[in-house]
Amino acid sequence: MAQSLIFEEYDLSNGLHVILHRDNSAPVVTIGVMYHVGAKDEDPTRTGFAHFFEHLLFEGTQHIARGKWFDIVSANGGHNNAFTTQDKTYYYEVFPSNNLQLGLWMEAERMLHPIINEIGVSTQNSVVKEEKNQRIDNTPYGRIMYRSAINPYLFKKHPYSGTVIGKVEHLDAASLEEFIAFKKKFYNPNNAVLVVAGDFDTVPTKEWIEQYFATIPNTGNAIQRNKIEEAPITETIEVTEYDPNIQIPLKLYAYRTPAMTDKDSFTIDLLSNILTDGKSARLYKKMIDEHQTALQVLAFSDAQEDYGVYIMGALPMDGVSLETLAQEMDEEITRLQTELISEREYEKLQNQIEANFVAQNSHMEGIALSLADNYTFYKDTNLINKAIDHYRAITREDIREAARKYLDKNQRLDLNYLPSNL
Repeated sequence: MAQSLIFEEYDLSNGLHVILHRDNSAPVVTIGVMYHVGAKDEDPTRTGFAHFFEHLLFEGTQHIARGKWFDIVSANGGHNNAFTTQDKTYYYEVFPSNNLQLGLWMEAERMLHPIINEIGVSTQNSVVKEEKNQRIDNTPYGRIMYRSAINPYLFKKHPYSGTVIGKVEHLDAASLEEFIAFKKKFYNPNNAVLVVAGDFDTVPTKEWIEQYFATIPNTGNAIQRNKIEEAPITETIEVTEYDPNIQIPLKLYAYRTPAMTDKDSFTIDLLSNILTDGKSARLYKKMIDEHQTALQVLAFSDAQEDYGVYIMGALPMDGVSLETLAQEMDEEITRLQTELISEREYEKLQNQIEANFVAQNSHMEGIALSLADNYTFYKDTNLINKAIDHYRAITREDIREAARKYLDKNQRLDLNYLPSNL
């Protein structure tokens, strides 16, 4: 029943791509800027730069005093945030619609006039170190969530082998000139997309965009990207890792999967729905409800620009071995590879797809992010309207074939993640 989402897109003379989605149903507007730079684009001897810049570009600009960015946003009724992945960095603000001009000016300031100096670099270096300590080093299963215990085994050449947060010693060794050079290379109009979604008037919005963004010069050439090809995984990678922060071990399988633009990527998404999405999902029903062998189960697909990763695993109940969990997970993988899912499961999948589609497009923040993602990585902004059709077109046979093709035990990491005292 959902109607197609209407948007307008165009390019400024400096290469900045602009996407406008007008929805006057609520007096709120989201301004998002996505830079096509992530951890995979870094110098391998200077990892962590993209994530570092996510923090650094909040430090201040020529016209926004150091440390005042968040104060300005909150004082004007808004909120904001940013995040970095292997492939992108995304900044956004949500304002009452009468403060759209302010939000556009602030993002233009970030792009044109950021202040990168020793004080800001030193401050954010401390922030990043503390973040790493809290989220990875001293958090239970932190090396699983941030994949530092997974990706190095799946990727031998590609920079996906590293983490988004990078290595602290690389940041410590970097000079101010290196940070400035990174800004000049990647944070340019020709490597960005600006999205405005929500309650606005088109004519003045375009005028403000032209006024604030059109004159920003590119300080680097358009980025040329070459995918680093990995050799196929042809035998099981058996690994044991230890974590001093956990008491319950984890059995985990991880598989390398195709790029997010590959049509199979959509099908792989559905495998996790079948296995763990909801209490009627196969692993949940079998391992938690019926056999009571697992305390928790997980399965998810992380589609990325060059390669994806598919992860599934389980935490055992007291007294249950990891070998038992492995056997039960393998049984469900084999079922997916040899049997078609039932018509009832297939209908449930379709319902989940539609629910996810509606949820993602029910608020301006989600819409803005989807529009930016679809342009940046698929070069098809209208995928926001067509993605659901891609999922609906997936057959039960396609699901079985994807399980056969990508969940082969000879193509996976088999990880025992143990407490350090075991």
